[in-house]
Amino acid sequence: MFSRIVAAATRSLLVASLIAMPAMLIPETSRDTIQIVGLFCVIGALLTFSEYFSSFPSIIEFREAAPFNRVRFGALFSIIVSLALVLRGLETPTPLTGVLIEIGRSIGTAADMPFSPIRLMVLAAPETVSAAQIDLLHILAGLAFLIALVALTVFILVVRILNWPIRRGAFNFWVNLPLFDPTAGGDILTRLRRDAHINVSIGVLLPFLIPAMLKLFGMMGTPFDFFAPQTLIWTIAAWAFLPTSLIMRGVALMRIADLIALKRRRAYAEAALQAV
Repeated sequence: MFSRIVAAATRSLLVASLIAMPAMLIPETSRDTIQIVGLFCVIGALLTFSEYFSSFPSIIEFREAAPFNRVRFGALFSIIVSLALVLRGLETPTPLTGVLIEIGRSIGTAADMPFSPIRLMVLAAPETVSAAQIDLLHILAGLAFLIALVALTVFILVVRILNWPIRRGAFNFWVNLPLFDPTAGGDILTRLRRDAHINVSIGVLLPFLIPAMLKLFGMMGTPFDFFAPQTLIWTIAAWAFLPTSLIMRGVALMRIADLIALKRRRAYAEAALQAV
């Protein structure tokens, strides 16, 4: 019980620190913004604590199948901190922010080609955007894209090389996939593979769809300060993290489907031997 409380409290503090990080790193954050961020920190911490303290799953998938959620959290945390440090470095430069800016600018500029996600993100900015703001978008989008790609590569290597999720024991389907009802009808393998393909497809399309949605909101006259520090950080983070998270979920579901298919083949082979 005590270890569960400590683990849940640690995770809730990490989630709260993730939400608060941009407001903590960016100078001259307004009082209203700090209050709103504080409210979201409390909500995120309480939800995380209740989810991991409970013995029964509710909404968080792969709760007992590390390091799926750890890779996702690490990717989002790295994206948020990196983007916040870049914006902070515009006011108070440091060697670290200088390195981040150069890496982001190199990747963002190199990937800014016709119909690329980074080009679409630049086009989603208001028409009155300046050259300095375009450069900032290249830096932030390049950094977020790099971190997301590294996180996705790490998870695929964990699946293929470290035999996730059965390296440390059996995979509990109910605990790790609480939102997936295996008794809803149809073959579970077909449903898992279908969901995996849907997640990967949406994950591939989202980097192109999110800039289009932002541009549409701007054309509709929706009040949206694109280059406000908090808005810019969370927009770029969502643009990079959501597709990565969906593709990771698709890869995970396909892996679970492969494990179930393997177990079925073994069961059929044993039944055939016993029949002989």
